[in-house]
Amino acid sequence: MEEILQELIAIAGRHAHGRRTKTAIPRVTIGRSEVATPPLPELCQPTVLLVLQGTKAVLIGDRTLGYGAGSYFVYAVETPATSQLIEASSARPYVAIAFALDIGLIASLLIDHKQAVDGDSFVTNRADDELLDAWRRMLRLLDRPAEIPVLAPMLEREIAFRLLQGPQGAKLRELARADGRLAQIRRATAWIRSHYNEPVDVTELAALAHMSNASFHRHFKAATAMSPIQYQKQVRLLEARHLLIAEPGNATRVAFAVGYESASQFSREYARHFGLPPARDAARLLARGETATLEID
Repeated sequence: MEEILQELIAIAGRHAHGRRTKTAIPRVTIGRSEVATPPLPELCQPTVLLVLQGTKAVLIGDRTLGYGAGSYFVYAVETPATSQLIEASSARPYVAIAFALDIGLIASLLIDHKQAVDGDSFVTNRADDELLDAWRRMLRLLDRPAEIPVLAPMLEREIAFRLLQGPQGAKLRELARADGRLAQIRRATAWIRSHYNEPVDVTELAALAHMSNASFHRHFKAATAMSPIQYQKQVRLLEARHLLIAEPGNATRVAFAVGYESASQFSREYARHFGLPPARDAARLLARGETATLEID
């Protein structure tokens, strides 16, 4: 495993440009940082994240994921989270690979794939040598870009197959099945993100997901580690941050725009989530030339 990791780190280092680099390989992104970071709120997209070097912690609802070298996690549902790089330096940078999920590809592999035992949805797992080797062959294509159109789709299929065989394969199966629980929960989370500034009616969300209220609450919490109301609150705050950065100015106007009825409540919850009141946080980000993060890396 160590030999494969070292080659992956070397390839990633040659092709990383900044904290996040979209590579020439479709859906493959490299994350790299030479400094540890404070907690950073973000919205995790359906992605597989494999850490190659360094240490990372991600808080999702009331659950904390711990990443070390060679560990990975499947983000099956768009989920607000707070991530922090714990170990990263110029001598040993944090390096990770993010692989955006192709749900159609996963669904095409399900016919011949055997069932696996369900486990805890919020734990990272060590990648085995077969999965790491598939990743190594995929990243080698960055040094041979002419081969990407032909070989990348085959290697992507192999990586998806290896993930389905692994301990987080149950989540991928549920995500890919139209009638699976995760697919049903994704319909509800998509509605919340599209209507974040509107009141949430949990009964209507449960109906959208074709579940009873009790079943919906249980499966929503299992998928996101939070309640629908908590999910909406975090989405609202992330959107508020985007608005404050895009159009600096009146925090009260932003509060009402994202659905708050009280500007003071918005300011309190914003400061609790991001560490500073709205105007000061936006000014800090603008001074650094930063934007609110929308993707996991």
